[in-house]
Amino acid sequence: MTRPAATAPVLTRSIATSPNRPTSRRKYQRYNALQTRPRCSHQPRLSAISRRRYHSHDHPAPAGPFTPAEAALLSAAYHHVPSHGFTPESLALGARDAGLLDISPSILRDGAFSLIRWHLHTQRASLAGKAEKLAAAEKDKPMTVAEKVEALTWERLKGNVEAGIVGRWQEALAIMAQPSYVPTSVKELAQLADEIVYLAGDVSVDPSWYTKRASLSAIYAAAELFQTTDQSPEFRETRAFLRRRLDEASQAGGAMRSIGEWIGFNAGAAVNVLRSKGVRI
Repeated sequence: MTRPAATAPVLTRSIATSPNRPTSRRKYQRYNALQTRPRCSHQPRLSAISRRRYHSHDHPAPAGPFTPAEAALLSAAYHHVPSHGFTPESLALGARDAGLLDISPSILRDGAFSLIRWHLHTQRASLAGKAEKLAAAEKDKPMTVAEKVEALTWERLKGNVEAGIVGRWQEALAIMAQPSYVPTSVKELAQLADEIVYLAGDVSVDPSWYTKRASLSAIYAAAELFQTTDQSPEFRETRAFLRRRLDEASQAGGAMRSIGEWIGFNAGAAVNVLRSKGVRI
């Protein structure tokens, strides 16, 4: 009977003669893998800047923050907001209209706040179409970026009127002021300001990028709150209020010359935004 080749002693002898090598087969395999691994296997981590999400027109985001089932429910419930407000009742009525089970609103983790977010998201998404109409109308008389910002901001405020929710918006603000919803509410406001400035044609990337969006966020929040108490025909006083605030922001922006003034302006704008959302500061 032929014996197999005796290779094991060679391996054993190799291990034994090296004081730094492991003495078991499994440990030897792990040791060998470590020795042959490339010295630099570290993958560079993305910086905060490289992870930043750029504007949706350049890098399209997912269809939205809602699943198809949630969108069907919220779309149907949205029509009941003028009569029943941003409430579970509107969600229940929407579920019936959509042919869903009565328990369907339970799929919405944030309840009635999801209905508010639906309003914010759909109204912001509709601005692109309104910007195209403005572009078509300005062929004979081109508009400045500032004029476009005012026009688009006013179009967004008109969206509240067209949706019939102006009379319900103060109760929506009360919901948005709840601590668990403040971050999302402020984020939605920031996204709205970014959308308006971008659609107006301002693509600057200097430090004014921040001041423009901060000031517009504060102005829009104040105008929206003013709108809930406006009894003038066609909300004319709201539009006049908006125009005054934008003019004041433009003058303040031209007067700022130092980093300290710039930081102070942003801090004041942020405080005003939070206060307009019902946060006590």
